[in-house]
Amino acid sequence: MKKILLATDGSEPSLQAARFLAHLPHDETIELTIVSALFVPGTHQTYLVGDWIETCLARERESADQAYAEIASLFEGADVKLRHVVRKGSPAETIVAIAKEEQPELIVLGATGHSSVARMLLGSTSDYVATHAPCSVLVVRPTDALTQRKQLRVAIGYEESGPAEAAMEEFAEFDWAGQTDVRVVSVTYEPGFYDVPYEGPSKDFVEEAAGRLHQVAPNATGHLVHFDHIGEGLVHYLEGNDVDLVVVGETPRSRLSRVLMGSMTRYVLRHAPCSVWITRNRMIQGVKKSTQKTETATT
Repeated sequence: MKKILLATDGSEPSLQAARFLAHLPHDETIELTIVSALFVPGTHQTYLVGDWIETCLARERESADQAYAEIASLFEGADVKLRHVVRKGSPAETIVAIAKEEQPELIVLGATGHSSVARMLLGSTSDYVATHAPCSVLVVRPTDALTQRKQLRVAIGYEESGPAEAAMEEFAEFDWAGQTDVRVVSVTYEPGFYDVPYEGPSKDFVEEAAGRLHQVAPNATGHLVHFDHIGEGLVHYLEGNDVDLVVVGETPRSRLSRVLMGSMTRYVLRHAPCSVWITRNRMIQGVKKSTQKTETATT
């Protein structure tokens, strides 16, 4: 993962996203683009005069520069190349537009709120970006991994499908090593009366998947969860096991159908008590493995 776009508006959620990213392991240079959108609500109204708008935009620019300086300090000494892109416009649409131009492998941004109600509503910017971005997206929510310096705990939602396999491969591109508690989680359920016959994953199936990550995550383990609904089962596991980050894959979609994000992915994004990494790169672009290490880990 070389090119990452980090969106910031100077708020605490966006700074938390920067801190989370700074804690993620990496074994190669990261090209990190910090994006700030200068936006004054109501500027489309005719009663707003030009001088007032320019004054507000100048304040927004000053705030953006301060946020960039604070984020830059988090990456001092790291193998990271930083640049700051500032543009006028709606934050959500600006972030997606810049992502299409820059073609990063990952967009990182903060979510709004941490309560169960706030999680369901999600921020309009984070929801829009997670839905429309042309690449993988990491929506960050604060957990104890940042405040208490504990070992990062990651869960990967896994099933026998292309998006799940792609999520495993994309996850393996980071040098997780022994620093992270990695859990491959599959949810099995009893089919309803109208459902087609269902043959869910077995314990051996999940453990075998976890074993394929041992090159980059030596302590990865497989976990099988029984629940009535896959999305609910995964969220239930996250809540009960103090997970900091969940990784889920998504099938590529057309512009129209992407608005209707996959039901399981959207459910996890809105209800998970932790950060959510939606992987898209390998399904959309067929990104090749960049190192021998990753090839070994995912074959």
